[in-house]
Amino acid sequence: MGAVGTALALLALIAGLTSANQQGAKISRHDTVLTHTEPLANAAQRLYVALSTADAAASTAYLSGGIESPEVRARYENALTDAAAALAEATTGASDAETRTILGQISAELPSYTGYVESARANNRQGLPVGSAYLRQASALMQGSILKNAAELERIRLGQLHSDQGAITGLPLWSAGVLVLLLAACGYGSWILVRRTNRWVNPGVVAAGGLAVVALLWIVVTTLAASAAIDTGATTRFEKLAQARILAQQARTEETLQLITRGDITASEKRFADSSDRLRADLTGLVGTDSAASKAFSGWQDGHRKEVAAYLSNNYRGAVEQSIKTDGAGSAAQFTALDNALKTELERTRQEVRDDVNTAGNALTLSPLGTLALLLAAAAAIVVGVWPRLKEFL
Repeated sequence: MGAVGTALALLALIAGLTSANQQGAKISRHDTVLTHTEPLANAAQRLYVALSTADAAASTAYLSGGIESPEVRARYENALTDAAAALAEATTGASDAETRTILGQISAELPSYTGYVESARANNRQGLPVGSAYLRQASALMQGSILKNAAELERIRLGQLHSDQGAITGLPLWSAGVLVLLLAACGYGSWILVRRTNRWVNPGVVAAGGLAVVALLWIVVTTLAASAAIDTGATTRFEKLAQARILAQQARTEETLQLITRGDITASEKRFADSSDRLRADLTGLVGTDSAASKAFSGWQDGHRKEVAAYLSNNYRGAVEQSIKTDGAGSAAQFTALDNALKTELERTRQEVRDDVNTAGNALTLSPLGTLALLLAAAAAIVVGVWPRLKEFL
């Protein structure tokens, strides 16, 4: 009887410590998502978009001819500033070798890219056609290496975000397993006590079993509440919106580069059409056909068709004007409207993700202390229930 009481009390204490530890780990993971994982995922997304924006702005500036307008130059410089800020934020949180390698390569190649762009700009001001070769080299570096590394970084960061959210919403198996074991042990211990004492019920052991059931239900309910709070659909939508914005940037870069190359645009048009088709499908599913983003996308596509028609009719200046015009139905104006609409949707969805995680954390707040208190009470109840029966035989 002493061994039964001691074993049950120790098992209750182990269950309490295990449950408190696992529930506390969930809360800690919640804090990590809000302060580390989600901001780094957002920084990776901003890094890619800023780098792609800089590439498109550099092409637009080159098409302006001679000295570009202050607005175009400011867009390029602001994009580089945003990229530097996002890169610094991403670097601060880099804890694994793969991420540090990616960030190191981006940091090493970005000065080379800006050097090519400035060489293209200097030659363009002098009217030297070699400037287009520098710009194509800069864009090849950006598209072929820098942006690929940025996309890989974004994939890693979003994967970590999904993993941390899964850790918050997953059932703590060790806690549930130990609590089920405690319930089984209480049942078996009660049977032993019945044989030894001829009393059908030991109030202490029964109370301990009831408290274990309450603790198990608390864990299950809080886990379900956290799962309901964290809508992984919001995270998936954030990811798809980021990909849609990236697709738009890629298509815009393709649109401006084909005018710089001034050659056969068949292959370039195919790449532009592929990106546009994917973007159209994404926008339809994410924001609907009547949204500001979808309307801006349609306007941009109309502008691009006018640009291609002018180019194919040997009206190069008209094609360039249509591409860089920042008001009315100009491609640049419509693309800016599209990018701004996607950015607004991204920021709203990001706030949804953070609010969901915060709500899940609120659901878990008292669970470590509560389950520990319940199972400490269960251990005490076992001692109180078994000790009087034990004394009858002493």
